Amino acid sequence: MSNDQGEWRYVGIDVSARELAVAERGAGGTGVWRVANTAAGHQQLGERLAAQGGPVRVCLEASGNYSLDVALTLSRRRGMEVNLVNPRQARRFAESLGERSKTDPVDARVLAEYGARMPWTAWQAPSAAALQLRAITRAIAALVVTAAQQKNRQHALAASTALPPLVARECARVEKYALQRVERLRRQAQRIVERDPHLRRCWAHLLTIPGVAEASGLAILGELAILPASLDARQWVAHSGLDPKQHVSGSSVERRPRISRAGNRRLRAALFMPALVAVQHDPYLRGFYQRLVGHGKAKLQALTAVMRKLLHGIFAMFRHDEDYHGEKLCAV
Repeated sequence: MSNDQGEWRYVGIDVSARELAVAERGAGGTGVWRVANTAAGHQQLGERLAAQGGPVRVCLEASGNYSLDVALTLSRRRGMEVNLVNPRQARRFAESLGERSKTDPVDARVLAEYGARMPWTAWQAPSAAALQLRAITRAIAALVVTAAQQKNRQHALAASTALPPLVARECARVEKYALQRVERLRRQAQRIVERDPHLRRCWAHLLTIPGVAEASGLAILGELAILPASLDARQWVAHSGLDPKQHVSGSSVERRPRISRAGNRRLRAALFMPALVAVQHDPYLRGFYQRLVGHGKAKLQALTAVMRKLLHGIFAMFRHDEDYHGEKLCAV
């Protein structure tokens, strides 16, 4: 849409498990109303916003599954745009307005103000296949954590003669069950990828990267598949939270740069092991890593830079529909 800012109505929605608090910019403290966070409530919300006339921009926090269905329902309506905001950014914006309280009505009004004042980025709904893949890969990651926890408990229990062996056996059964579920979900994820031409091409390109195998490839693809095609490589890095954050003040304060971490922690976790393997087996990324260490970077800092470099490479591979070329990625 090409409406001028003055023609838009800005609405903020605070999302919780059971209900949505809705506020329109300029409506004042009495302008907050609520609907149930259900399919029927989402339809009611869309109809009420549309009934008031004019195009609407709706701003809400990216709070996982609780906000996903709301965003999907509203983005399908004609004359409505949705912006999903990083919760940390929304909180910092609230603090900049002097809002110390954190209640549902306050958060809804802050989000409406955020939509009106900050640069607007319309959310683009991912494909059904991409959403399914992300849900499955996140379930896999949770089950892998469960299996690791149960394995660690078995080790601790085996070291004690005072505790009954039955507990260790139960931990072993839970670990085995979790790993079985992981294998089943991975097969389902692969079927989703194989049925979708775009995902299938991206998957094939990912597997050409040294250090990326089936498990890490699915985890990376599950997080990247839902990103809008309009984003550039720097926005991918910011989304992952791998963008550098500097702290310099005057001539006396200069702290070591760190990554912002204001992004997708699951994507960072999925990139860690491929980067670790790549610096051992890929000559180009190994050389990049060694140059950074030689210039005084800590090993973890250098590895984080490799993760960022990998993400840039994956962006180029997806955009240009080509396999991994380390010499291009690490060209000096």
